Amino acid sequence: MNINKFHIATFIVFIQFLNSASAQSTYQFGLLPSINLNYKLENDWSLISKIESRQLLQSGEFNGSTESQYNYILTDISMITAKKVGLNSRVAGGYLIRLREEKLFHRFIQQYTVVQRLSALRLVHRFSTDQTFSKEEKPEFRLRYRIASEIPLNGESVDPQEFYFKFNNEYLNSWQDSDYDLEIRLVPLLGYNLKNNDKIEVGMGYRVNSFLDNTTRHSFWTSINWFLEI
Repeated sequence: MNINKFHIATFIVFIQFLNSASAQSTYQFGLLPSINLNYKLENDWSLISKIESRQLLQSGEFNGSTESQYNYILTDISMITAKKVGLNSRVAGGYLIRLREEKLFHRFIQQYTVVQRLSALRLVHRFSTDQTFSKEEKPEFRLRYRIASEIPLNGESVDPQEFYFKFNNEYLNSWQDSDYDLEIRLVPLLGYNLKNNDKIEVGMGYRVNSFLDNTTRHSFWTSINWFLEI
């Protein structure tokens, strides 16, 4: 995908947001902090662990009622093993456990990532599938594609003690029993490279789903991400 197509796709998503927001739809606003640890191993292997929590601060309907109240929603703990298989590509697989309302969800993850290096930025394409199981709900199967761009704000590369801009755009297909849904995610982030193996990113992410059956749900999450490589 070239840069022009990337911006066109983003524009289409934004138009969809404007159209759906004017109809009857709900929204959520909250926090999404995470800690990401990357362990480099021998022979181009790496181990990636992550803990992320979701906390709701406000919810309601557009042009309707609003409720402002703190509510802890869930915590995700994941462990993924990755192997570099080419100059700019890697495969990965792992496991995630979700804790939500005293319920346990088990998710198995498979990923393939390709890095495309351009003159002004770096594009990362990620193709992934996952399967989620629990005692309380039917299995959920998802197919995902994410494109992420990273743009240094000083020079041509992100060096220590420099800022950078990152933009994630993801399309997430979900099947659960006979139900299908498409979720679109847009996440602009401002990052700071404290040192080579230590980064912090902050941004406001937007998610929209259920618009295929005219019951659109919007979510706005303030992401605070810490990345550490060991």
